Amino acid sequence: MSAQPVKIPGPEHPITITPNAKRVLVTVDGRVIADSRQALSLQEASYASVSYLPRSDVDMTSLQRSDHKSYCPYKGEASYYSIPAGGQRSENAIWTYETPHDAVSEIKDYVAFYPDRVGSFVETAD
Repeated sequence: MSAQPVKIPGPEHPITITPNAKRVLVTVDGRVIADSRQALSLQEASYASVSYLPRSDVDMTSLQRSDHKSYCPYKGEASYYSIPAGGQRSENAIWTYETPHDAVSEIKDYVAFYPDRVGSFVETAD
C-alpha cells in the first residue's frame, strides 16, 4: 500500500482559516446538535467556505461514528459521523480531520456539517 500524497496550500490552491464571527446553530429533528460562537471558516481555493465547529460545542452523544472515510491531499484523512435522529438523510452528515496535515492544524478537534443532511444549519450575527 502506498502512502497518500500530501500537498501544501499555495497560490494555485490557497486555504485560509479564520474565526467565524457568526453563531452557528445546527438542529436535527428539532434537537440542537451544535451551537457555537467559536466556529472557524475554512476557505479552500474556489470552493464555498465551510464552517468548522469545535467538538466542545457539538452534542457528540447524538452522533454515531461511521466507517466512511475520505482523503484530501491538502487536509488529510476525514472521518465521518451520522446523526441517527435524522435517519437515512443524516448518514455521514459530519466530517472531521482528527489528524489534519500541519498546514490546517487549526481544524483538529473541529467538525463540519453537510447543511443538506441536517434539519437546519443557520449562521446568525448574534
